[in-house]
Amino acid sequence: MQARLATTGHATAIALAVTAGHFINDAYGAMLTPLTPALQAKYGVSIAAVTFLSSMYSLTSSVLQPLLGILGERLDRRYAAALGPLLTGLGLTLMGFMPWFGALVLLVAVAGFGSGFFHPAGAAYVAQHSPPDKRGLWASLFSAGGTAGMALGPVFAGVGLTHLPWFALIGAAVAALTFAVTPAGVQKARRVSWAEYAGIFRGPLAWLWGMAVLRSLASMGYNAMLPFILLGRGYGPREVGLTLGVYSVASAVGGIIGGRLSDRHGRVPVLRGAILTTIPLFAGLILSSPANWWFYPLTFIVGAAVNASIPVGVVAAQEYAPGHVAVASSIMMGFSWGFAGLLLFLVGALADVTSPVTAALASLALLLPSALIAARLPEPPRADLK
Repeated sequence: MQARLATTGHATAIALAVTAGHFINDAYGAMLTPLTPALQAKYGVSIAAVTFLSSMYSLTSSVLQPLLGILGERLDRRYAAALGPLLTGLGLTLMGFMPWFGALVLLVAVAGFGSGFFHPAGAAYVAQHSPPDKRGLWASLFSAGGTAGMALGPVFAGVGLTHLPWFALIGAAVAALTFAVTPAGVQKARRVSWAEYAGIFRGPLAWLWGMAVLRSLASMGYNAMLPFILLGRGYGPREVGLTLGVYSVASAVGGIIGGRLSDRHGRVPVLRGAILTTIPLFAGLILSSPANWWFYPLTFIVGAAVNASIPVGVVAAQEYAPGHVAVASSIMMGFSWGFAGLLLFLVGALADVTSPVTAALASLALLLPSALIAARLPEPPRADLK
């Protein structure tokens, strides 16, 4: 009995450590966009140049995440989980101290690699040490840690470039805690070939990724168009910030509820239900405004519903590929969001030739094929994860 309690306590400590890492890592990442005007002024570059920093960060932290997940499986996962927040923190808190802009680009790229290494390793630790009947709940709590960090990141950025390095100490402390708590994560089994890794991305996992890309692009498209929609209706930054804040908090809550429901009723039913119920509510949200009393409650409901499927999708991917949970996690977290981010410019182009409302509704329409894909997914088995 005592041994079992000790094991449960250690598993909880691991989950708390990597969730804290997820929180501070994503808080660092959320500092970049609010600081771009200050970086433009400091380095004397164009808006396009300073925007390239976000593209570079997205490339190294998200698009390349499956490759980093593979490297993490071949090395010790413990180092990836601990060094991730440390690299991200150092890279993004020292942005105001580079001698020239080219060095800043390289620094941001290194910060992105830290984030890209951390996410699959952290998700793998949570998956491996969570109780099988609560795997969805634990994954959703890990996801909520990152969402909370993204909400707090702009607050950190408010201290300015000069004082930002003090926040690197938080990442260093979390990295030390994570390294002390997590066990070694080297796979001692046979050496896995690159061809076998490529084979992971097929069948249900490939369809699940396609569903996630469409769902992510729908959510990103709405967030990108929201400022233009509200400004066009006579509202200002205050309403935009409040709406995005409500949406962000709802995302965390929805993820936790979705994760727990998936433990009880299955992964695929929750994926289908979350996407289908979102579509009519999302349309009503796009066509309403803060003048309507239901606008902010509806924002919360939509944010919770559309994001309820995010941690569930990660767990489903892990159970589709139980021998490669880090790679499966990276496909669903970084690669799906990163790929959707690369397509986001199409939403902006559509807004230029039509209107932001039309572009937001077109983004919403992507949930229809996403729901169709979810409808054909098989329920993954509750396998032991490695």
